[in-house]
Amino acid sequence: MKKLMLVIASLLVSFGAVAKPGDALKSMPVQDGGRIKPYDSFSKEMLEIIYGKTKFEGRNATEIVLTWMLSPQAWEGKKIFEVRNHQVLKALNLPNDQRYFTGAELFAGDRFTLLRQELQAKRETKEKLDPYFQALQRLENQFFIFQEIAAGRMLKVAPPKEGDAWLAVADLPEPLQEKFLDVTKAFVTHLGAIAAQGDLSTTGKALDEAVVKFEEVAKAENPSLYSVGGRISAEVHYNDFHPFRWAYIFYFLAFIVLLLVWTLNKESLMKVAWALLAVGFVLNTYGFGVRMYIMDRAPVSNMYETVVWVAWGTVLFAAVLELIYKYRLILMAGTLVGAFGLVIADFAPAVLDPSLQPLEPVLRSNYWLTIHVMTITISYAAFFLAFGLGDIGLIYYLRGEEKFQPQIKAITMSIYRAMQIGVAFLAPGIILGGIWADYSWGRFWGWDPKETWALIALLGYLAVLHARYAGMLRHFGMIVTAIITFSLVIMAWYGVNFVLGAGLHSYGFGAGGVEYVSAFVAVHILLVIYVGVVRQGKGKKVAK
Repeated sequence: MKKLMLVIASLLVSFGAVAKPGDALKSMPVQDGGRIKPYDSFSKEMLEIIYGKTKFEGRNATEIVLTWMLSPQAWEGKKIFEVRNHQVLKALNLPNDQRYFTGAELFAGDRFTLLRQELQAKRETKEKLDPYFQALQRLENQFFIFQEIAAGRMLKVAPPKEGDAWLAVADLPEPLQEKFLDVTKAFVTHLGAIAAQGDLSTTGKALDEAVVKFEEVAKAENPSLYSVGGRISAEVHYNDFHPFRWAYIFYFLAFIVLLLVWTLNKESLMKVAWALLAVGFVLNTYGFGVRMYIMDRAPVSNMYETVVWVAWGTVLFAAVLELIYKYRLILMAGTLVGAFGLVIADFAPAVLDPSLQPLEPVLRSNYWLTIHVMTITISYAAFFLAFGLGDIGLIYYLRGEEKFQPQIKAITMSIYRAMQIGVAFLAPGIILGGIWADYSWGRFWGWDPKETWALIALLGYLAVLHARYAGMLRHFGMIVTAIITFSLVIMAWYGVNFVLGAGLHSYGFGAGGVEYVSAFVAVHILLVIYVGVVRQGKGKKVAK
């Protein structure tokens, strides 16, 4: 156990990346999207929009994006624009089996102009954009972003003497232009050293010095606007560290150990599982803390943040219930669901936007945001835990319910408790949402789709709890309803924002992933039906 903790400690020490020569450019403040952020975040977000990834051919976004401005003609033949929608590819008369294209292939002809006109006509109808028009909108954004960066109009690097809007590179006054030119010269020299595999320390230090001198001159223009404290360096650290990625790695390791405990009945491994879980949970919490520090708000303002928050809550509830009941299966379900949620958040940036964005106006009451949104979404964590336990319960039924009655009873009790926790948070969360609605929109309840589906989910789980209390649902019924009823949470959580796209909660609307979520729900419904049929068949054989 001590050796394991030493290994974990050494890993945690290695997490803090040491700054390399040339890294000062990553921390250069940039104004974009309504806030001040490091150039590192700006470049990653821009490359993500255009290329779909934060690296291009192994090169970091900080290197790639600046070259769009310094030498846009060098990118004319590069396939950097990602297009995945087959309807858009067909409309542009491009091959469906290709994902990346050059700017000339996409934007040179009349077809792109006609598609932009079609998109604008659709926007004027005020209807929700379907996947085809969402893909067109992304294509238009890609075109606009590349053109604006290439022209030096999008990279805003210095505050004005008066006002709040920062100056883009193309609009810099002469003293700042000279200093920024020194930055670009040092940057090009450093890129050449990287390509030639030369001495990076010398060119990197020269780049760092040029960036620092530019920042000093830029700050002198308006010190109050340029004073961002430690948030810039914290955000660069957050981008490099990936705390949620490390968290799901440790959650998954804890799950593997718990799986060994489950299959081999190795009770001595439980301490190892708890240690791995604790490290993952600390990293998960640390990621939340850093995001809160950077944005000065609760990190539950978009779908990405709520998924990560729900994963955190699932592990917390699983640990609490495990300490009380010591069933081991609770912790297994919690670590698996927690890891699953964080993996989804990490690998679906096109659907779950991980970037740090300012709050919508309606969300700027931090008190109500914290109370309502965090309360109602943490209830989803308890329901997700019940769902994970339901999956494990189905496995036991497939293996033979006669042999595993103690485990099935333990799972049923755990599901019941998890549902109770969920209802205990969802009910007040809905009431607090009404208070927030009255504060923000002037009415307590208006049958908005988000409100309605939250209420439907609450009533669904209340029905299950009452049915269990009245003896109408036994073990198999509780396991099945834990899985089926979670579809109500999916609809309230994901469906209203990403499928319906209607109502006053427009700040949470998004696009993408419908086919994957639908398949996830469908597969579990089919699994429930399959286990039910198998169980019924076994019952008939016993009766004979």
